[in-house]
Amino acid sequence: MATVPVYCICRLPYDVTQFMIECDACKDWFHGSCVGVDEDDAPDIDIYHCPNCEKTHGKSTLKKKKNWTKHDTGQSTDIKAVQNGSQVFIKELRSRTFPSADDVVVKLSGSQLTMDYLEENGFNEPILAQKKDGLGMSMPAPTFYISDVENYVGPDVGVDVVDVTKQTDSKMKLKEFVDYYYSTNRKKVLNVINLEFSDTRMNSIVESPQIVRRLSWVENYWPDDALLGKPKVTKYCLICVKDSYTDFHIECGGASVWYHILKGEKIFFLIKPTSANLSLYERWRSSSNHSEMFFADQVDKCYKCTLKQGQTLFIPSGWINAILTPVDCLAFSGHFVHNLSVEMQMRAYEIEKRLKVKTLTPFPNFETACWYVGRHLLERFKGLHKANKQPAPYLIHGAKIINGAFRAWTKKQALLEHEDELPENMKPSQLIKDLAKEIRLSEVFWIYFYFQKQITQLNSKFHQIVLQLETPGVKCKGLFEMLCSSPFIYLISLYDYYFLINRGQCARNINHIENMKRWVNVRVRASC
Repeated sequence: MATVPVYCICRLPYDVTQFMIECDACKDWFHGSCVGVDEDDAPDIDIYHCPNCEKTHGKSTLKKKKNWTKHDTGQSTDIKAVQNGSQVFIKELRSRTFPSADDVVVKLSGSQLTMDYLEENGFNEPILAQKKDGLGMSMPAPTFYISDVENYVGPDVGVDVVDVTKQTDSKMKLKEFVDYYYSTNRKKVLNVINLEFSDTRMNSIVESPQIVRRLSWVENYWPDDALLGKPKVTKYCLICVKDSYTDFHIECGGASVWYHILKGEKIFFLIKPTSANLSLYERWRSSSNHSEMFFADQVDKCYKCTLKQGQTLFIPSGWINAILTPVDCLAFSGHFVHNLSVEMQMRAYEIEKRLKVKTLTPFPNFETACWYVGRHLLERFKGLHKANKQPAPYLIHGAKIINGAFRAWTKKQALLEHEDELPENMKPSQLIKDLAKEIRLSEVFWIYFYFQKQITQLNSKFHQIVLQLETPGVKCKGLFEMLCSSPFIYLISLYDYYFLINRGQCARNINHIENMKRWVNVRVRASC
């Protein structure tokens, strides 16, 4: 029976999951973890000598680079551009001043952050909760350490590790990263930002905020028995050492995100998702040297928000943000897409597709989630209409955006690109048709409701005018009756007009009403 070849100083067989490097002297192969060579450093090595060969052949040598210190390893340099994440960059970033996020961040207690609050006020600005009380979330005690993460998740679990200075990532076992974290001589700044642990034992001791679970499309509308499993985006563990930095980005799928700091703190640099800022972001991100340009310099305002231990931050869809970790930090986070920000989510998703962004925290099968949501909204609208009730305007608006996307994705020339995300047993053309019908019914109701409200306001105004006349007289009473009837007839005619033509012309009809009100006011003043 043939023997299995063994390698390295550990004399173990080849393992496809472990990085190995060949000694240029003895030609044997060695595990990077056994000889202290990181995978992302290997391309910089010109000649490698293993520990045994170093004694006779000398130490390994590095390739000569004209621009070696572009990434700033602490050596002196004549470099012109500074790499985002380098030591020079971090030092400069710490010294700069930014507008306070108090201008844009809403501060609420956990008990105030409810569905009613968000439906009334929207979720367009970041929300900060000083304490986790009332958020309906579960977190480990502050005595929970990085070593505990290793115990709950498993030491041999592979994690993506970011080299902050180079803004590159590589694979490493969690145990190896934990050893690095506790080492007294860290030669690099490494962090872990995408350790999704919902399938591990740690899932039982961490629960996302209740409002997130209520809003989440994945939690509420993705069938448990679907052939395609639910996207694993709800629970991330972030292990970041001092001076870790994540450059400006928009969450994939336009997702909103929550962060809770268990230990340490993080500094968020927040930029509003205005049309101008999103266009600038897309141009910056598509540039080949974007990692040498600080995006905040290109926009009018970038807000600084410091999130401390025990605090929780909710960032809405589309917000462009970067994150600096000033001290060692252990945090938890999660991504969620929802009905309150459908338009922004879709816009961010389109930007993501155009940029072909590769990220460590993707939102897989975003389009599949949209199809499940579309089916849910159809059934919800039908149920409400049957009960003589109406969906909220934000739901109608979201349904229109989603149905528009469905039409675009199922066009003949686009279907090939999108059909893989169609759920099983879904009839897209029928869903599009039925959902459009329910949207029209809801829109007609809200237009009629608006017109009725306008009629009531006009009649009330006319009553006040007549009562204020010193000597009303028969003429004025006749005028009042005429004015009371004319607006009503005019509004009803507008309603009929709206019903017959494109139901999306609500704004034009409202302008007609405003013109009519001005016409009436002129005549009332003239008659008095």
